[in-house]
Amino acid sequence: MASAISANRAELLAIANAVASEKMIDKTIVIEAMEEAIQKSARNRYGAENDIRAKLDPRTGDLRLWRVVEVVEEVEDYFKQVDLKQAQKLDKNATLGDFIVDPLPPVDLGRIDAQSAKQVIFQKVRDAERDRQYEEFKDRAGEIITGVIKSVEFGHVIVNLGRAEGVIRRDQQIPREAARVGERVRAIVLRVERQNRGPQIFLSRAHPDFMKKLFAQEVPEIYDGIIEIKAAARDPGSRAKIGVISHDHSIDPVGACVGMKGSRVQAVVQELQGEKIDIIPWSEDTATFVVNALQPATVSRVVIDEEESRIEVVVPDDQLSLAIGRRGQNVRLASQLTGSQIDIMTEAEASEKRQKEFTERSKMFEEELDVDETLSQLLVAEGFTELEEVAYIELGELAGIEGFDEELAEELQSRAHEALERREDAYREQRRALGVEDDLATLPHLNEGMLVVLGKAGIKTLDDLADLATDELIAKKRSEQRRRDGSVNRRARDEDKGGVLGEYGLSEEQGNEIIMAARAHWFDEEEPVAEEAPAATEEAADAESSQ
Repeated sequence: MASAISANRAELLAIANAVASEKMIDKTIVIEAMEEAIQKSARNRYGAENDIRAKLDPRTGDLRLWRVVEVVEEVEDYFKQVDLKQAQKLDKNATLGDFIVDPLPPVDLGRIDAQSAKQVIFQKVRDAERDRQYEEFKDRAGEIITGVIKSVEFGHVIVNLGRAEGVIRRDQQIPREAARVGERVRAIVLRVERQNRGPQIFLSRAHPDFMKKLFAQEVPEIYDGIIEIKAAARDPGSRAKIGVISHDHSIDPVGACVGMKGSRVQAVVQELQGEKIDIIPWSEDTATFVVNALQPATVSRVVIDEEESRIEVVVPDDQLSLAIGRRGQNVRLASQLTGSQIDIMTEAEASEKRQKEFTERSKMFEEELDVDETLSQLLVAEGFTELEEVAYIELGELAGIEGFDEELAEELQSRAHEALERREDAYREQRRALGVEDDLATLPHLNEGMLVVLGKAGIKTLDDLADLATDELIAKKRSEQRRRDGSVNRRARDEDKGGVLGEYGLSEEQGNEIIMAARAHWFDEEEPVAEEAPAATEEAADAESSQ
């Protein structure tokens, strides 16, 4: 009998060691799973109402089983309680309120119990294995990893990473790249998520960072930090652009990335299935970087609108198709590389646009200020675009324009103020016709023109405005980009949803002030209740003095 017990102990420890080794988890976790399984089986045998504990010695394999009971004066739950007399038979030092141990004989696991215990152990081990996988991979985001393709399911590639599995989703694969089961594949770890069915390791071969990491492996100067990839953009499987800069003036960043006879860049190209890569010198000057990014096209002029994060590029007529690229690819990649929206136009189109803007502004000044065409054109030529600029510029600066004097400058400013007042009056009438309450006109930073825009958007009361978030009020609307072929930055069209007053360029601080001022009346309603207390105190004081 002793030998049988000894063999059983040895078997339990051998199973624990084997499972821990195979699943690469702590042996303690397997021991705990076994204890939990034995406890569950013992409750099935002795009654589920009992508080039964099991302890398996990890060194000797000895198994102890006991029931925990509370010492009470009068027993109400015979499964978890015992009276003092009975308790002192188990432990002579037992007193009321103690929890004591009632040893139980080992149980022989039947077929059902053994199956149940097996499920408990498997579940516990599986959970521990998932935790181990998550801990191992959670900090490896951005790292290139190699695995073997296990299967392809609904277009998604499942990759065996050794101790875990990763997935390359369809949108993160290089288009037209054939995935064959059993082939080795390299990818970058995008992110690792903890989910109910285990950690999900998302991989990518299409992300720009994958290309960056490949260059870091092929170019020692990048790995050492001498050369830095400042920006990257990809059209996976077709073409890519990277902007590089050298922190050592003696090293050419483009030449270092290309390598001797193109050996370094070719190694990356081969891994990316023949993807053409343009290596561009990065520059802190945005205009210079844009010119470089649009290579091989020649650029005549660059105009930058920093507020709209928009860049207007003028190219010679014969360079237009080259600058745009096939299906808009060149300008799209350049936009991604610079982080700005790029509009491409020819010299003729740029000239036509400037002329149209010049004519419209001249006509506006001519009508609003009641001046002749020559004077209005002179104002536009001097850089004035809005009435506010004329009205609020320093008088001396306006008088300093060639052909102007102080008297003319004063008259122009006076007329500009009158024109703005007329415009404000017209907006006020329009605002009231829309039903926008006068209370909104008292809020900071809002003018009548803005109130008309609010009214057209259905915002007519303080409560309507107070219910908005700041972004919903002031977020800038992305300018509609010139699209030559319908494919250039199509996503901009989907995201072209600014705030109601986005066109007015209000700051976040101003937006917050407007919203908070609109909400102020919510708190004012509580003030009369608070003001009653001092009045009551005064009445009590008067009563005391009269007595």
